[in-house]
Amino acid sequence: MSNEAREVDACGLLCPLPVLRARKVILSLQPGALLRLLATDPAAVIDVPHFAREGGHEFLGSEELAGGVTAYLLRRGA
Repeated sequence: MSNEAREVDACGLLCPLPVLRARKVILSLQPGALLRLLATDPAAVIDVPHFAREGGHEFLGSEELAGGVTAYLLRRGA
């Protein structure tokens, strides 16, 4: 399992752009690597877990940050 980690700042972007940015980066990572996605899009709360499930990745949870930003944590699948 990789200990690689990346962060994608998709704040200010609306659906489907946060998920598209996450997809581009997560596919460049090794299996097991972590991706932290920062987003302000209200639809991301639904879109990000769905993207992870459909793509074979693991959705590890989300955290509300200051300024309406939510951080989503994903682990790249095989």
